[in-house]
Amino acid sequence: QVQLAESGGGFVQPGDSLRLSCAASGGTFSEFAIGWFRQTPGKEREFVAVASPSGENTYYAEFAKGRFDVSRDNREMTVDLLMNSLKPQDTGVYYCAASRRYTNSQAQYTYWGQGTQVTVSS
Repeated sequence: QVQLAESGGGFVQPGDSLRLSCAASGGTFSEFAIGWFRQTPGKEREFVAVASPSGENTYYAEFAKGRFDVSRDNREMTVDLLMNSLKPQDTGVYYCAASRRYTNSQAQYTYWGQGTQVTVSS
């Protein structure tokens, strides 16, 4: 059993940066890939980025490439999502989730956090 908790959300202006953090407890953290997902207003929840169990491999959704960076610290049991050049369309609830597979498929993720709200507006 892995418990996940997101933090770092908030209200920012377009072009700003924001760092989200996902803190884990329980389970063997280094056995899980950690993914970030988001649900923007009026849309289904979608994949954002994933870090492999070791953190050596990462994969991003097209909209996140070049703007977002995912990193993990297995000793601290955290995974961060640094979001740069934020746009109003990035507004939404961001979730982290754990999977035993390195994948962008939500169905493969077993454990989920409660989410953190990100609002990008001028």
